[in-house]
Amino acid sequence: MTQNTHVVAVSGSLATDSVTRIALQEVLAASQDAGAQTSFVDLREYNLPIFDADNQDAGDAPELREQLRNADAIVLGTPMYHGSYSSPLKTALDYSGFDEFEETTVGLLAVAGGSFPKAALDHLRSVVRALDAWPLPLDVAIPDSHTQVSDAGLVNDSIRDRVNKLGTDLVQYSDISQQPETASTTPPLSNAD
Repeated sequence: MTQNTHVVAVSGSLATDSVTRIALQEVLAASQDAGAQTSFVDLREYNLPIFDADNQDAGDAPELREQLRNADAIVLGTPMYHGSYSSPLKTALDYSGFDEFEETTVGLLAVAGGSFPKAALDHLRSVVRALDAWPLPLDVAIPDSHTQVSDAGLVNDSIRDRVNKLGTDLVQYSDISQQPETASTTPPLSNAD
């Protein structure tokens, strides 16, 4: 963990009663318990029109990018729509790039009204890798979302434990890109006499 680790959560859900938002808040609480400072990016509060490469600073895109650039670790949360992640999150990622994600530790969380949202997590993992970020091996899938929450938060102990582990892992591995190189950058010595 780096000194003053900053974890940013991005919620790709626009729903009022969002399980994604509830779960991300629990991730951030676990990160705080592990010593991090946290910020919550609620995409409902950002004006992000559909991405146009000719206007990359449209709406609140500069503010979004600044929030992400200030992060040591980022957690992306999304509901699963039609087997993938949400369009608000896609738009937010389209406005972002290497400056925001390269060599940044990223956690993934997906929520589904039905079965496990594995495809949404796979799609997000591909995007994170394309941005040269460091996706954590642990991700969180929350199926049957309407049964997983109460006024007190997540009700399933196994899911809550996984959400808390994601929060602590984001802090623990926030400086992963600062680890020493594992492969030598110099050519091997020759066996010639």
